[in-house]
Amino acid sequence: MDQRVTMLSESRDDPFAVHLAASAVLDDRGTVVGWSRRAQDLLGYPETAVIGRPALEVLIDPRDLPAAKDAAAACRRAGGWFGVLTVRHLSGRLVEMGVRARALLRDGNVREWFLVGAPAAEILEWQRDRAVLDGLFRRCPIGLVVHSPEMTIVRVNRSIERFTGVPAASFRGMPTGALLVAEDARKSVDRVRQVMQTGRSLISTEQYSRLERDPARERAASVSAFRLEDPSGRVLGVAETVEDVTERHRARLRLALLAQAGARIGTTLDVGETAWELADVMVPQLADHVSVDVAQPVTRGEEPAQGSTEPVVRVAVRSVLAQQPELPQPGGKPVEFTPDTPQARCLADGRAVLESVLPPDWFTMEPRQGEHAPDLGVHSLIVVPLAARGLVLGTLSLWRSRRPDPFEADDLTLAQEIASRAAVCIDNARRYTQQQQTALTLQRSLLPRAVPHQLAVEVAPRYFPAGAASGLGGDWFDVIPLSGARVALVVGDVVGHSLHASATMGRLRTAVQTLASLDLEPDEVLSRLDDLVNLLAAEQEAVGEQVIGATCLYAIYDPVSRLCSAARAGHPPPVVTTPDGQVSLLELPAGPPLGLGGLPFETRDSELAEGSLLTLYTNGLIGERHIDVDMGLARLCAALTRPTDPLERTCQAVVDSLVPARPADDIALLIARTRVLPPQNVASWRLPLDPTSPAQARTLTTAQLTEWGLEHLTFTTELIASELVTNAYRYASGPVTLRLIRERSLICEVTDTSHTSPHLRRARTTDEGGRGLFLVAQLTERWGTRYTREGKTVWTEQPLLGL
Repeated sequence: MDQRVTMLSESRDDPFAVHLAASAVLDDRGTVVGWSRRAQDLLGYPETAVIGRPALEVLIDPRDLPAAKDAAAACRRAGGWFGVLTVRHLSGRLVEMGVRARALLRDGNVREWFLVGAPAAEILEWQRDRAVLDGLFRRCPIGLVVHSPEMTIVRVNRSIERFTGVPAASFRGMPTGALLVAEDARKSVDRVRQVMQTGRSLISTEQYSRLERDPARERAASVSAFRLEDPSGRVLGVAETVEDVTERHRARLRLALLAQAGARIGTTLDVGETAWELADVMVPQLADHVSVDVAQPVTRGEEPAQGSTEPVVRVAVRSVLAQQPELPQPGGKPVEFTPDTPQARCLADGRAVLESVLPPDWFTMEPRQGEHAPDLGVHSLIVVPLAARGLVLGTLSLWRSRRPDPFEADDLTLAQEIASRAAVCIDNARRYTQQQQTALTLQRSLLPRAVPHQLAVEVAPRYFPAGAASGLGGDWFDVIPLSGARVALVVGDVVGHSLHASATMGRLRTAVQTLASLDLEPDEVLSRLDDLVNLLAAEQEAVGEQVIGATCLYAIYDPVSRLCSAARAGHPPPVVTTPDGQVSLLELPAGPPLGLGGLPFETRDSELAEGSLLTLYTNGLIGERHIDVDMGLARLCAALTRPTDPLERTCQAVVDSLVPARPADDIALLIARTRVLPPQNVASWRLPLDPTSPAQARTLTTAQLTEWGLEHLTFTTELIASELVTNAYRYASGPVTLRLIRERSLICEVTDTSHTSPHLRRARTTDEGGRGLFLVAQLTERWGTRYTREGKTVWTEQPLLGL
């Protein structure tokens, strides 16, 4: 009988299998006719104690007898029953059993009842397992695919059905990866086969695939896979869990692109570079083709008028194409949009435009100069404004042609966010450009635009501000013509590289030019300049600004005497190169930097041979951080050993040897080659201080002008020389020197030992004198007075036509 129960129990795929549950057989009257070993183990009754006896009498407690009879009646009516009964153990304790009963027909239409039972707790656990399995295939939101060892699909759950749009029943027997495009199908087969062969599980591996029925849309899925085995270790297949993470994947890509945009856009303060950075970020991560157009005033650093219809300029274009000859390139010319284009609408109202699906005949790029670009097959478009501080600076246009999926609302939101950040960077670059242009205009106005031609020297200047991009600096140089054919050479250095330093430099340069017009000695010029720097420092301290210091070198070269008179205020000494190539530093007292106050400056005279090179420079030339001053001076001297070379070549040799690509400090360089006036162009006489001196001066002047072929200037020059000598006779003491110099102009100089300053005045009609200097001023182009330690010199200049 036990054998019969076992065969019945194992004949069905039932959770109440014999190795798990107790089994019994009842005849149609309810008498026990079969009893399993498992039933004896669970309830304690041996086979001999129950077979042949009514089951209700032996197994059911009298208190539970009504419920058991109801169950038996229901079983007879339905032909089977499942439920929980309270069964009495041999020991007398009650055991709750899950019981399943069903009718069996034996030979001769004899009906028996087959009962299978197990403790209720075990039944509940089995029910949970069954519910989990049922939930995985019916209600689980994560896809489940079971593959056979033959690489076919055994079963999928309803989530896969929703993911693919194919009924779950249709999957049975399909090859693995059947619904994917060919490339993705191969990857899926390889992935499943690897898990099947190695037994190593895959955990949350992100996969990208496209379905054959919708190849335009790429999907992302998080896939985990594990091998299925029976208790003996036989491989039954592979189960894959598939979670659709497309939206999460796209959101992550958008966040990554946003972070990339923040890091890559706005690295420079240049409108064009910022526009290119924006285009580079967008292709190919978001679009296949990108163009950036900004209002024309923005490229000049100006602010576009609000609500205006300013022309736009294409400043950047990017495309996925390796070469993009068909795309309109940025060229600085205005781009014309017809009023019905998305770009025109975006510029007009400042609102983004999303054209998810473009008509087939829509051209790739918007019109330019009334023409269309060739069609690249674009099918989707986004245009967003580049707006900052309430102003529309331009537009960003994005197209898709190779990527099959169209732009969607989330793409528009991302493009707007990136464009908004880029617009702030472009506006900052625009404002910087405006400030830079203002500063450069100031800088250019402060530095000499062209060095005036001088007969005394030939000059070659160079200027390099610290950080070539800024164009601002505090160094300066100047070449100032002086009376008597002399020239002043100036190099100065204001500490700092800011606009404030440039403004201070301009004030000092103006002051030097003013002091030079007074024909002061170099040490006197530096003393006056020192006073000015002290005044500026007091102004800066009063308003809480940083006090700026300065150094300066002032030299005067006289081509008649070949004397160079120079003084320096904390500045590096000039370098002198003799005509035979000997290079040395001009020995000058160092002098304190400007602004210390109360300390003297000293002028020293040096005689220079004709053709000598006099090199003035600021400390940025020799004091770069990567070299020391001594090495810098040695390199400078080495570059100046060829005085006969063209001056521009020599100047460039110095630059190549000492100036880096981006100087850390401002650099001013001025190289002058000395000239000497021929002796025949200078005539000088010493006159006694007596009443005949004016007449003698007229005679000498007439003779000299005749010798020079300047007879047409005889009358005016005689009058000028006579008046100046007469004044010296009246107001000075000691001998008088008359000198005529033929240069670009005719110079007449009268020198005496008096320091009394002559001045121009308007004589009254009743005055007998006082008209001499007035006449001199009317007959000459320039006139003035310069002072020396021995006295003064009154000079005049008359232009020489044709020289």
